[in-house]
Amino acid sequence: MTDASLQVDWTPMILAVAPNGARKTQADHPAVPISPAELAATAAAAQAAGASMIHLHVRDGAQKHSLDVGAYREATAAVREAVGERMVIQVTSEAVGIYNANQQRAMVRALEPEAVSLAIRELIPDESEEDASREFLAWLTGTGILPQYILYAPEDVARFGRLQAEGVVPPGPAFLLFVLGRYTPGQRSVPNDLLPYLSEIAAWPEAEKLPWAICAFGPKETACVTAAATLGGHARVGFENNLYLPSGALAQDNAALVAAGAAAAAAIGRPLADAATARRIMTGGA
Repeated sequence: MTDASLQVDWTPMILAVAPNGARKTQADHPAVPISPAELAATAAAAQAAGASMIHLHVRDGAQKHSLDVGAYREATAAVREAVGERMVIQVTSEAVGIYNANQQRAMVRALEPEAVSLAIRELIPDESEEDASREFLAWLTGTGILPQYILYAPEDVARFGRLQAEGVVPPGPAFLLFVLGRYTPGQRSVPNDLLPYLSEIAAWPEAEKLPWAICAFGPKETACVTAAATLGGHARVGFENNLYLPSGALAQDNAALVAAGAAAAAAIGRPLADAATARRIMTGGA
């Protein structure tokens, strides 16, 4: 008989798939999805494996990173046809050294996606961008677009807190993404990379209202997912940052990495969020 007092009341874990990113091509792995049809097929397989969100990047004709609104609309339509409302479709606003903050904001305004990831370092690199970003982020949340704020290092967490306290970032719940490690050649993240981020947010008065997720580089991705799942966080996995299974073997496709993350959550008894639950969590709901 199970002792009810020993049962953990887990918040379901959002498991997102990031299937291609801004840099990898099919020269890196033949299953990196580039076209709308490939993205749609990847989304369907990842959703079946346990993902409730897809993090979309689109490319130009040379497979280079793009924030083209038309390309995003085509990819989004293909994914939505494949999975319906069973996945949150999140687009990236990542600059990759190509786009400036004005161009990033313009893309989001024109596209009005369901969800978008926003790197604080790129959108608000200094005080000169604070006024424009304050107005933009107020519009974004008022429109009902679901933001996720990317934080590349623990010091970004402290700066995010200041920006929110000053009203540049709207008050209230915010969905954070902790990037474990840096975008550098050969980067390999480890679970301990998470601890400095958690130390930064622990002192916040309403830290429990800040759902957070991780993404990690290299074959310890699933170990990092396990750490996040155990500590109440969420996770993003996929070929954007990692091509390898926990065994070190090359993953067959993105769905295999999603399945590894889902198994990690299942091993500790953490349920996975469906898309409806993910949307509630991202807006601060239970």
